[in-house]
Amino acid sequence: MSWTGARSPLAGGSPPGGGSANLADLLERILDKGIVIVGDVRVNLLDIELLTIKLRLLVASVDRAKEMGIDWWEHDPSLSSRARREDGVEGGRDRELEEENRRLRERLAALEAGASEAGVSEAGEGAEPRRGSGS
Repeated sequence: MSWTGARSPLAGGSPPGGGSANLADLLERILDKGIVIVGDVRVNLLDIELLTIKLRLLVASVDRAKEMGIDWWEHDPSLSSRARREDGVEGGRDRELEEENRRLRERLAALEAGASEAGVSEAGEGAEPRRGSGS
């Protein structure tokens, strides 16, 4: 792959035989300026649209993306440890789930304790009359 576009006078000359230098220059320009690639894919059967896929691709450096106001990766807890920490500090969904889980465990423990006490007392009461009736 080589870049055949016009060079900026500020960019300076390229080294001789520099196919890789041209590729490096191209990559540097793309990351510096950014590039948008747009495409639509449509699948039709007998003039009935079955599927439409709209592709939008932005290739830019992180700094350039931030300049454009694109920083979704900083706020996504699955991609950013800082976002996970902020989510925990703000008392996000995880904290609510942990609290609900704690309450449910307490209820379950109380129900199990009540059931085991009822089972012991029923077994104790039920066993004595059987002994008395058998004598």
